[in-house]
Amino acid sequence: MIYDIAVIGGGASGFAAAVSAKQTAPKASVIILERLARSGKKLAATGNGKCNLSNTNIKAENYHGSFDVMSVLERTPKAEEYFRSTYGVLCVTGSEGRNGGLYPKSNSANTVVNAIRSKTEELGIEEKCGFEVKSIHKEKKAYRLVSDEGEISAERVIIACGGYAGTSFGTDGSMLRMLKDMGYKSSKICPAVASLGVAENLKALKGVRVRGSVSAVADGKLIRTETGEIQFNENNISGICVFNLAYLFAEYEGRLKLKADLFPQMSEKELSDYLFNEVFRQRAKRTAEELLTGIFVKSLAVYLAKRALDRSINDYISKLKKSDADRLAHTIKNLEFTVKGSSSWQNAQVTMGGIKSECVTNDFESKLHSGLYLCGEILDVCGDCGGYNLQWAWSSGIIAGKSCALSLKGAEK
Repeated sequence: MIYDIAVIGGGASGFAAAVSAKQTAPKASVIILERLARSGKKLAATGNGKCNLSNTNIKAENYHGSFDVMSVLERTPKAEEYFRSTYGVLCVTGSEGRNGGLYPKSNSANTVVNAIRSKTEELGIEEKCGFEVKSIHKEKKAYRLVSDEGEISAERVIIACGGYAGTSFGTDGSMLRMLKDMGYKSSKICPAVASLGVAENLKALKGVRVRGSVSAVADGKLIRTETGEIQFNENNISGICVFNLAYLFAEYEGRLKLKADLFPQMSEKELSDYLFNEVFRQRAKRTAEELLTGIFVKSLAVYLAKRALDRSINDYISKLKKSDADRLAHTIKNLEFTVKGSSSWQNAQVTMGGIKSECVTNDFESKLHSGLYLCGEILDVCGDCGGYNLQWAWSSGIIAGKSCALSLKGAEK
């Protein structure tokens, strides 16, 4: 049997592509090929199991890569409408969806996966798990997809199997490597929506969380600033505000620095005056080790005092001068770290980089192999944390599935 369409990858974009293709050409035979024993594993884990499906406040600056993402999103339904009309999933924002995030009303990713799987069964879409495609061969009438479990042939193929990020969910970059061997161009790849490793020893700050802003700086120039909760570990810094800067490692490797403002409520001068005129006076009989008690948790307070003051932290605060307050305020407002590495693929949520836009048409058909389509994370698109990457998966999958189905001879239009 030669299938009309084979979708490689049973994740978000693969599901969207398969459903879109079958809805466009109901008589077409469609099969999803998934390397794991069960499809939808990564989708079920998104949003800490709550499934951040999209975002109601999407802008071009939320995406990075070689694609014009906004022009793609404009061609597909809004996520809330798409999930309600296609899968019967109701979505919420506001009090139940933070920062513009769009979540299922159930607050459970499993309900979304179940609803999607129910739709694929209803449409008659086949699914074959435990089938890892190891090679793709273009033959006269079809593509031959080879795995250790056998072979499957299909007139059209949609590649939707992700990048490198989240290896426990079945993505290890093997398809990206295969495509590069087939002549496809890829941009530089690195983990994104992930923590960043730093050169400084942060053992004393392990587990500390503090709200503030983090700026990415390279070659003395400010690149981007994010605000939110900053989390410190022994040798890396994380938190959503850092996650949204991780994609920059690919472009600025070896030159990237993070500069944290741990007290954005005041300017540097205001903070210095406050420390000198009030804190120094109130705590004159205490040691410098207790200088920032009540402003930050103890481990962070001591770390800042040690890093800023050119004296022993056992000295009495009464000995400190205005210059000490200036240095302390500057350190709090400009705590700098040298980025030396990105997260492991195991801990990264998204792949920065992938197959470049020049390799596919506006309908996501390959320019190198007719009848072959690509969508989702395998393409050179990386979104910020907050539902942006899943929205790209849905939209690119919908378009790839529809255009693939319409290319079939005799497809219903």
